[in-house]
Amino acid sequence: MTLQQLLGIELPIIQAPMAGVQGHALAAAVSNAGGLGSLPCALLDPKTLRQELQAITGLTSRPYNANFFCHQPPASNAAREAAWRTALSPYFQELGADAAGVPTGPLIAPVGVDAIDVLAEFRPAVVSFHFGLPSDDLLARVRALGARITSTATTVDEARWLEAHGVDAIVAQGLEAGGHRGMFLSDDPTTQIGTLALLPQIVRAVRIPVVAAGGIADARGVAAAMALGAAGVQVGTAYLLCPEATPNAIYRAALKGDAARHTALTNVLSGRLARAISNRIVRELGPISAIAPAFPLALGPILALRAKAEGQGSHEFSALWCGQNASGCREIPAADLTRELAAAIR
Repeated sequence: MTLQQLLGIELPIIQAPMAGVQGHALAAAVSNAGGLGSLPCALLDPKTLRQELQAITGLTSRPYNANFFCHQPPASNAAREAAWRTALSPYFQELGADAAGVPTGPLIAPVGVDAIDVLAEFRPAVVSFHFGLPSDDLLARVRALGARITSTATTVDEARWLEAHGVDAIVAQGLEAGGHRGMFLSDDPTTQIGTLALLPQIVRAVRIPVVAAGGIADARGVAAAMALGAAGVQVGTAYLLCPEATPNAIYRAALKGDAARHTALTNVLSGRLARAISNRIVRELGPISAIAPAFPLALGPILALRAKAEGQGSHEFSALWCGQNASGCREIPAADLTRELAAAIR
């Protein structure tokens, strides 16, 4: 069965879910163009999730993907969190930010029953997960909705684990990819390899469709991934300048300038390894810091610094998620980009 047959789409192009920089408009545009648009749901409370799902179903009758995080909530470590705030205190003083008003505790929760209850009202064709899979009970509830289930693997071991747990397709996330690494069996960065090395290894190791992600920005990249055995591709960074995406002006300027040529794999911006445009806080505290609290406990003070700095026109404290190949970033409609990506394989 092809990826198109499995997911009910025309083109083997999946738009990567990008929390914080897109909503229903981008996902619907990609789905209407024949690909699989993805709605990032990890940051949405049930009320907002329902609104976004209502909006996307009002714009498209084609399949779309609802994506969730399923990380393990971290145990609080008061000493580590205090050390993190101490390390950040000079920046708070410099920017005039209010450290006392920064919220504590995790700001992003893994997918829960409330979200699945909302999904049941809309029954998306595809539900995807990042950082492994949710509990067996939650996964069974998603399956009962009739959705195809996908998740991200960054190693062969993770791919085999996902197949054993019954996913319908696997996204092989190469090291070039922007945003958070989907790693969940290990936090060792030395296990993370590039798409061209990872993809054929996973294709050989599993029997279900494998989708390539990381560094793919044009039709030639799509063709190369398909030649290595991919059933389709997932593309994120190239969609960031489309008018349907929602990065702010500072983010857009960075993508269009020299900054996008300099990305780093870092845990400084969230507490978990992710690829972003390198900036001052990444350079000075990382890119990988031993004192950064586990995801998402590091986020509170970072978000406070980001808001203050961006108010002053600076991206030096912002999490500007970006892959290593931003060459496909163009200010063109998402539908046009989707069709261009698929041009070599139609």
